[in-house]
Amino acid sequence: MVAMPIFYSIALLTLANGSPVVAKKMFGSRFAFSVDGGLLLFDGRPIFGASKTVRGIVASIVVTAVGGRLLGLGYELGALMAMVAMVGDLFSSFVKRRMNMPPSSQALGLDQVPESLFPLLACRESLALSYADVFMVVLMFFVGELVISRLLYMLRIRDQPY
Repeated sequence: MVAMPIFYSIALLTLANGSPVVAKKMFGSRFAFSVDGGLLLFDGRPIFGASKTVRGIVASIVVTAVGGRLLGLGYELGALMAMVAMVGDLFSSFVKRRMNMPPSSQALGLDQVPESLFPLLACRESLALSYADVFMVVLMFFVGELVISRLLYMLRIRDQPY
């Protein structure tokens, strides 16, 4: 049986990281304002890329805050989990742009670890997680994200199978 803190962690991470994908499908290009405003760094590459939108970040924070409340953890913890997950996602995008990888390309590990590890570390005490729990949840999120992404692709919710 999965302990409740691990269940809560997986649920919040799923909401935080899945909400932008669902929002993109629901709204299409509406409200898809790029987080970096299309600015380029000194290397001539975008800071994050066009696929990182204000719409996705807002969707993540709102949905995960409500999810936190519904799980009895409070809006604040849900919002914190989402904000730090989005920081992890932006970090991954920043690194991928520096590696000259196109937006929405797959970077195994880089696409899963920061967006799960960063928020788990930020919320570790509030969720009563040990460091071993954090490691286990990151591993579960890594595997689960790969499986769920393929499923969402087959259901035509995701544009790529990763």
